[in-house]
Amino acid sequence: MSITAERKTEVIAEYATEKGDTGSPEVQVAILSERINNLTEHLKTHHKDFHSRRGLLMMVGQRRAMLDYLKNKKTERYESLIQRLGLRR
Repeated sequence: MSITAERKTEVIAEYATEKGDTGSPEVQVAILSERINNLTEHLKTHHKDFHSRRGLLMMVGQRRAMLDYLKNKKTERYESLIQRLGLRR
């Protein structure tokens, strides 16, 4: 359900805006998206795991809030991020 440290460093390196960047909205949204995808796969096999489902919904809301923030501040960064992640909005 959680992502490994190696995968997290790969995601950070891929979406970082500069070297050592771990707190930009792009990196945070990418990490949340990775966790959401892992949890979605978990819930496909364990469909009665309502505690994990609640955590998934909280992560989706957190990602949505970060994407809204990024859309209001830097629209071009928002557009490129959702294109790279393959999100619908």
